[in-house]
Amino acid sequence: MNAPQIVVHRDKELMAQAAAARLLTRIVDAQAARGSASVVLTGGRNGNGLLAALAASPARDAVDWSRLDLWWGDERFLPAGHPDRNDTQAREALLDAVPVAPERVHSMPASDGPHGDHVEAAAEAYAAELAGAARPENHASVPSFDVLLLGVGPDTHVASLFPEMPGVRETERTVVGVRGAPKPPPTRISLTLPAIRAAREVWLLAAGEDKARAAAIALSGAGEVQAPAAGARGRSRTLWLLDAAAAANLPRGLYPPASP
Repeated sequence: MNAPQIVVHRDKELMAQAAAARLLTRIVDAQAARGSASVVLTGGRNGNGLLAALAASPARDAVDWSRLDLWWGDERFLPAGHPDRNDTQAREALLDAVPVAPERVHSMPASDGPHGDHVEAAAEAYAAELAGAARPENHASVPSFDVLLLGVGPDTHVASLFPEMPGVRETERTVVGVRGAPKPPPTRISLTLPAIRAAREVWLLAAGEDKARAAAIALSGAGEVQAPAAGARGRSRTLWLLDAAAAANLPRGLYPPASP
């Protein structure tokens, strides 16, 4: 298992811009190598900040948006178009501004969709969609995502995998319904750690003082059940992108000096 790489930026704005530049390069490289690329998006302030930085970047036109598959790591199980849904926020931040192919935008089911309020059935449907997109050479019943983005919560949760809850203990299913989440809304859909670990690269985003303890715990060798972020890793690369505030509790020898 490769050790995680840690990159620390001066502030959250610079972190978002640098992460956007990294992601654009990674997408272009993947499209050049394989014809298409796949990215798993994350919500929250850092995920949406990255998407807004992508939208503002002149380099966004280097991407062939028609050859990019977009998935989500988790979703709030709310009606389609609800302002708190991750896919709604992603469309506002980026997707409405770029020529993505609608059939390649794989939103998680909504609570007013064909599965109604049956979150477990909705999770099974998304798992089936992922399995249908997986190729024989992939390492799991999900595609080998080029980059899977995750925000890190103050409690070390990633996607909607919360410490000590059933979802983080899942070892077989790729998608689970989450009930009783400790932050609203309580009902969610989430990829599991096995699905996350099928990605070529996993990038974890954390900015702000409220993320400093979580980053320190997850990078100190904590168990994944107690600290889900510690269990999020990519097959070829695991990259932590932090601002200086989120890195405040890390040993200074663990990462290079923050970029100016």
